[in-house]
Amino acid sequence: MRDAWLLHHLIENSAARSPAAPALTVGSHTLDYASLWQATSAVASGLTALGLGRNERVGIWLDKRIETVVASFGTTAAGGVFVPINPLLKAEQVAYILRDCNVRVLLTSPERLAGLQHVLPQCSDLRHIILTGPGKSETHCSIHVWSDVLQAGRSFNPPVTELDMAAILYTSGSTGRPKGVVLSHRNLVAGAKSVAEYLGNRPDDSLLAALPLSFDAGFSQLTTAFHAGARVVLLNYLMPRDVIKALERERITGFTAVPPLWIQLTQSAWPESIASHLRYIANTGGHMPEATLRSLLERLPQTQPYLMYGLTEAFRATYLDPAEVARRPDSIGKAIPDNEVLVLRPDGTECAANEPGELVQRGPLVAMGYWNDMEKTAERFRPLPAHLRPHGLMLPEMAVYSGDTVRRDEEGFLYFIGRTDEMIKTSGYRVSPGEVEEEVYATGLVGECAAVGVPHPQLGAAIVLIATPARAGAETAALLAALKLRLPAYQLPAHIALRHEPLPRNANGKIDRKALSAEFAGLFGESA
Repeated sequence: MRDAWLLHHLIENSAARSPAAPALTVGSHTLDYASLWQATSAVASGLTALGLGRNERVGIWLDKRIETVVASFGTTAAGGVFVPINPLLKAEQVAYILRDCNVRVLLTSPERLAGLQHVLPQCSDLRHIILTGPGKSETHCSIHVWSDVLQAGRSFNPPVTELDMAAILYTSGSTGRPKGVVLSHRNLVAGAKSVAEYLGNRPDDSLLAALPLSFDAGFSQLTTAFHAGARVVLLNYLMPRDVIKALERERITGFTAVPPLWIQLTQSAWPESIASHLRYIANTGGHMPEATLRSLLERLPQTQPYLMYGLTEAFRATYLDPAEVARRPDSIGKAIPDNEVLVLRPDGTECAANEPGELVQRGPLVAMGYWNDMEKTAERFRPLPAHLRPHGLMLPEMAVYSGDTVRRDEEGFLYFIGRTDEMIKTSGYRVSPGEVEEEVYATGLVGECAAVGVPHPQLGAAIVLIATPARAGAETAALLAALKLRLPAYQLPAHIALRHEPLPRNANGKIDRKALSAEFAGLFGESA
């Protein structure tokens, strides 16, 4: 059995080692590794029969289901590039992605296809649509049914290397249209190995995949599990209680979520039995409030908490060892295995201990760039400064410049300060939204919150806090009074908005700061 170099080798190798081991569960149906590899091979054959060329893109617009997983890995086995499209996106947003990366084949459901009818004429590169069930469409594309594609029986053996494209993940970005981050086979496989190493994933694990598979951390649940020969349980949930039921029913051993979901989960009742089998929990996509972390640890005293930091452009950068969580819960830890994280000044020199600087990552997880966008690629992906490269190396090494400000303490632990494009410049100060939000959560008066900067004629930008109350009857005056005891005057919100519905989310389940900033942009009138 060969080592895994290409993405689909993760499934192929686990099928060779343990063909009867459970690999993928959706509802009451579970595929073993032999069946999963057979289906993956069949999809690769079917896409080859449809004429999919090397590096051509296959869009997948579905919720979490077996076809979504099989098509993702089957596309790369056929030499193509899969493009997972968040199922929450609207037709116009889907059409933008299809056009932007020239998708040739689209896999979706008959119901979803019906909602795309008016935008399909805009997608001139699209040639084939594969439906999960029988359906019709008046379109310029050929229509196929999933079950027929699986029966194509065409051999496949494309000349693919680990440096070929494997996936394009679209990230919402801070401004403008979403950007397509191009990932190679090497990026995805190296990421699976590194994350599985520090999480200690093993064949008897059952991982719950609740995050969108179009999100890098969501897709990571598949790659780490398949590398380890573990089982993945796919969950399309509506309410936090659906997640808790799945944790209990499927005896989940590992679960990764983003802060807004963790906050909701701590406000729900947990069966005591979950603590007996949930070996680890992991946080990604933003800082977990300390109050939320404490609540989780009280419920799960034997469960190991992993606090992680990453960005789509390099998948995963750091993690905090569970042994350090009690001592430094506000740290994002150290670099993950086989990667290096630097803290650099604008001139490319390394920062001293506790000096703020930009987080820069080098190693096999650094993505290939943004699809068809040289300008943005040049901004984020840049050569390492010459003095940081090995002496005598002529070719430059590309690193990803995160745009995130961090500091490194004397022991080498990293601390997130804020995103350059999210920092609030008010009264001459630079304020991190996360710093304000941490103190807001510490009051115990809110369920979830977001601090954003909006134009202000005197301050330049004012801090606006949007929050959901932790209990009925909460008042803005009480929250402001509590914050005056915890924050300096320049960090106090100029306006507090309490609302009883959840804060808006972006496609990856994170709080949508961009939407909130736009909503309150005119609160203080025109800026000076």
